[in-house]
Amino acid sequence: MALTDTAIRAAKPTEKPVKLADGGGLYLLLNPNGSRWWRLDYRYGGKRKTLSMGVYPDVSLKDARARRDEARKQLAADIDPGEHRKALKAAKDGRAANSFEVIAREWHTKFSATWNESHGERTFRRLERDIFPWLGNKPIAEITAPEVLTTIRRIETRGALETAHRALSNCGQVFRYAIASGRADRDVTADLRGALPPVRETHFAAVTDPKQVAELLRAMDGYTGSLIVSYALRLAPLVFVRPGELRKAEWADVDLAAGEWRYIVTKTNTPHIVPLSRQAVEILTEAKALTGDGRYVFPGARTNGRPMSDNAILAALRRMGIDKEEMTGHGFRAMARTILDEVLGFRPDIIEHQLAHAVKDPNGRAYNRTAHLPERKQMMQQWADYLEKLKTGADIIPFPLAA
Repeated sequence: MALTDTAIRAAKPTEKPVKLADGGGLYLLLNPNGSRWWRLDYRYGGKRKTLSMGVYPDVSLKDARARRDEARKQLAADIDPGEHRKALKAAKDGRAANSFEVIAREWHTKFSATWNESHGERTFRRLERDIFPWLGNKPIAEITAPEVLTTIRRIETRGALETAHRALSNCGQVFRYAIASGRADRDVTADLRGALPPVRETHFAAVTDPKQVAELLRAMDGYTGSLIVSYALRLAPLVFVRPGELRKAEWADVDLAAGEWRYIVTKTNTPHIVPLSRQAVEILTEAKALTGDGRYVFPGARTNGRPMSDNAILAALRRMGIDKEEMTGHGFRAMARTILDEVLGFRPDIIEHQLAHAVKDPNGRAYNRTAHLPERKQMMQQWADYLEKLKTGADIIPFPLAA
C-alpha cells in the first residue's frame, strides 16, 4: 500500500527502526530518534543495494517518488544509480551529468571490478592525466573526432605512442558505454582509425636455446638475495604462468598433496589449473615453511599482507647480470612454448591450454579448465625433468615425442 503524507506524519518512532514502504523499492526509514530517511532498495549485477534518497520533510513524498523513478530509468539503461551518484560527486564542480569525465568515471567503476587491479589503476591514471584536462568538462555528445585527436596527439608528441593508442582505445570504450546508456549517438573515435602510426611490435625477451636455458637456470639457482624471491625465481620456469599470477599466488589455491595450483586467470577471468611437478612441489614445500602462515606464497618484503612487488623477479634477474634484452619474467612462457613444441614435441593445443590461452574445440566451443589434464600433468613433469637435466649439465637429449 502506497504511503501518504498523513500516514508519514502520524507514524511514531519505536525502539527499533521501522520501514514504511511506498512501492518500487522506495521506503521511509523511521529511526528511534524520530528522523525520517528516504531509502531505495534495488538490485544491480546480482547484488542487493540501498540508495539514500534524502530526509523527510526536506524531500517530500512526491520528490522521493521522482528520485525513485529516475533511479529505475537508470537501472533500465544498465546504469547503477549508486555508482552514477558517486561519479557525479567525483566530477569537478559545474560539470554536467553527461560530461566525458562523469561518464568515464562511471564506466571505469562499472568495469574495473572485473579487471586486474593494477590494470584498472593504470587505465584511470591515463584518463586522469592525459584525457580529462582537455575533454573531461565537455558534454560527451558534443565532442568531435578532431578534438579527440588533438588530445591524443599531445601524448604522441612526448614519445609515448603506445600510451596514445591505449588512451584512444579507452576513449572509444567510454563513447560506446555512453551510447549504450543513451547519452551519445556515436563513437567518434571510429573516425580516427589509422590516425596514429602503428606501434612497432615488440616481444618479451626470452631464452629459448637449451644451452642458454641451462646457464640461466644455474644462475638463478645461485641467486643470493631474498629467499622468497629465490623461491619465486626457481618456480617461474616450472609453471610458466604470467608474472602477475605468480607473484599473487595464494596458499589457499595450492594443493601440494594433489600437485595442483588452481586460480582465476586475471586476463580472462577464467579458472585455470597448473599441474605441479615433483620439483615444483619441493620448492613450494620449502616456501610454505617460511610463508605458509600468511595469505600469499610470495609476500612482499615489508608486509605479508601484500604480494611481492611486480618488479621483484625482474630486479633479481638484473642483479644476476641478465639483461632485459635477454630475459624477462614473461619470457619463461615463451621459453616453455618454444622448447615444449620444438624440442620435446608436445602438441601445440596441449601447450596452449597450459599457457591459459583461449583454445576451442572443432565445434568452436571453448575447452574447460580440465581439458587434457592428464596429458598436461605428464607434460609438466617431463618439462621439469628436462630443465633439471639441463641445469645439472647432463646431455641435452630431447624426450621421446609425447603421444
